[in-house]
Amino acid sequence: MSDLLAIGYSGLRAYSKALGTVADNVANAQTPGYARRELNLTEGVTGGSSILYRTTVNPGGVEIQGVSRSVDRWLIEDARISSGDAERAATRLGWLEKVEGALSDDGNGITTGLTTLFTTADMLTADPSNPTLRAQFLQAADDIASGFRSAAGQLSSMADGISGAATSEVAAFNANLEALEQINIGLRKARAGTTNEASLLDQRDRLLDELSAQAGVSATFDAKGAVTLRASGSGDLLVGGGVVTPISVSTDADGRLSYSVGGAPLAITTGSLAGQAEAANHVADQRAALDTLAADFAGQLNAAHQAGLDANGNPGAALFTGTTAATLTAVSLTTAQVAAADASGTSGNMLSFGALRGANDPEARWSGHLATQAQATASARAHDAAAATRAEGAWAARSAVSEVDLDREAADLLRFQQAYQAAARVIQVSRETMQTLLNSF
Repeated sequence: MSDLLAIGYSGLRAYSKALGTVADNVANAQTPGYARRELNLTEGVTGGSSILYRTTVNPGGVEIQGVSRSVDRWLIEDARISSGDAERAATRLGWLEKVEGALSDDGNGITTGLTTLFTTADMLTADPSNPTLRAQFLQAADDIASGFRSAAGQLSSMADGISGAATSEVAAFNANLEALEQINIGLRKARAGTTNEASLLDQRDRLLDELSAQAGVSATFDAKGAVTLRASGSGDLLVGGGVVTPISVSTDADGRLSYSVGGAPLAITTGSLAGQAEAANHVADQRAALDTLAADFAGQLNAAHQAGLDANGNPGAALFTGTTAATLTAVSLTTAQVAAADASGTSGNMLSFGALRGANDPEARWSGHLATQAQATASARAHDAAAATRAEGAWAARSAVSEVDLDREAADLLRFQQAYQAAARVIQVSRETMQTLLNSF
């Protein structure tokens, strides 16, 4: 009877724990990073032997082997790699779209100003003394200079924004490294197969997911599940052996970013931090190109205007001052100072001005620059779409193993309830049988 009681008690204990595990799964079905729990149960056996009988094995109830998590290490690693690529592409695309907006005509009006300038020059060839057209010509020049300054200001603000975002991201990355080390400490103390250990492993995996989305990392695990984390590629130790090595970011004068760990350069090729660095490089290139265009534009149009004569017969003055996009300014001229004439006639210089339109004129070069930026943005958009699709597929495969299926939990709930009731019935039968035997004396 004592064995029967022990069998019933082990069943009550095991199935009560199993019902608790099902309840945890249901309660955390929508919790990000939660991996489905499963209670491992085995048949308990007892052995006996005597000189008259061979060794015998008798039923011993149910034994709890511990709680396990439904995970696939390969799928988890694949999801992290694809997530890093997707974050890098998305971060880069976000900034490139902002650059495209800053360079667009809606953002600065340079295209409209250039078109107006040359159109007005053409109109002045027919009516060179028209004060309205002369004023419109000067206004177009001022609009162009203002457009370059506006674009330069927006790109400068973007460079500052990228630097600030990277600094915040690095701080979050380092905070995750510190948190991961605390999880390691907890895992080394946790009892194997307990709910506490499973919760710590969930937290560890969530942190590794975030770190992988921020930058490329490589993780190895010891027997307790504690992680040693290194930077992908370089192999620099980030977390391990009780040591946490934070990374840092610095910003160059032109806005380019560089990362380091332990004072040594760190190349980050994936994750949002890589996307920030690539975006910073692109913005720096665009700022340099904008300065070159502004300087060339001012030089070309100044030379063309200075080759003519104004209404008073004086040599044409420079239209612009400044050597960069941020300093480009239209010179304050009167309508009489518009150099429409030249030695050949009252509209000769405007004819020459109109002849600037061609394969290498400011208008064509600016259009080509916008086309190059649009192509870069379109390429980034295609890369982002492909990386996002790849990441979604990898996460779906991972979730198929780890996520909680409420239908399955409902079936397990019913199964374990019935098993619990059966174990209780075993104890009741044992009690009734013992009472019957006692009553027979």
